[in-house]
Amino acid sequence: MFRNITPLVKSLIIINVLVFVASFLVFPNLMYYLAAYYPQSKSFKIWQVITHMFAHGGWMHLLFNMFTLLSFGPVLEKVLGERKFITFYLVCGLGSFVIYNVWNYFLIQEAAQALVSMNINPAEIFANADFFRFNEQYYYGLSAPEQHLFNLLTTPMLGASGAIFGVVTAFALLFPNAELIFMFIPFPVKAKYLLPLIIAGSLFLGFRQFEGDNIAHFAHLGGALIGYLWIKNWKKKQNNFNRF
Repeated sequence: MFRNITPLVKSLIIINVLVFVASFLVFPNLMYYLAAYYPQSKSFKIWQVITHMFAHGGWMHLLFNMFTLLSFGPVLEKVLGERKFITFYLVCGLGSFVIYNVWNYFLIQEAAQALVSMNINPAEIFANADFFRFNEQYYYGLSAPEQHLFNLLTTPMLGASGAIFGVVTAFALLFPNAELIFMFIPFPVKAKYLLPLIIAGSLFLGFRQFEGDNIAHFAHLGGALIGYLWIKNWKKKQNNFNRF
């Protein structure tokens, strides 16, 4: 596996590992500056739309993402070429940010409307919901519905999962009959069967939102959607080119 690693996949893994090490050993708050907050949050900075792809909340999060990238990324890089691959990777990450925040928009509007129905002006929460200037006294003085809106505005998304879901989606479209082996499945599974299961699982978990589940499932779906559209368009162009 390591002998077949391609230059860009290798570089992405090194960058992610270095950022992780720096955020936990050198700059403890770095992860929070790189993570992506809701665009209407006072904690949002424009660079976060890119940097969130290189920040991870724990070593298991990092390990799972980098192992998946190492498993599927080199093949895709060889097929697309370095330039198209890195563009594809970053666009999938951006897509995950957009889809996640579209979903977040509805959650935040719902939370804000709940406050309005209680004759509470949500504008104050928007004005004070700043992760980097967290006022503990202010926060614990809020009611539970107000805290819910505050939390939605100050909880960021982070990790390479969206971009990597795009990579996995692309692999499944290009190599649908490839047989994949997983640790907890005692038999090989073809990529064309695995992808729908992953998508269905992410949809279910995203809508169900179990208590304590802090995974951005709609970010995964966003990356997968962009990966699907990109590869479908790329294959169409390749087919048209081959006709001439």
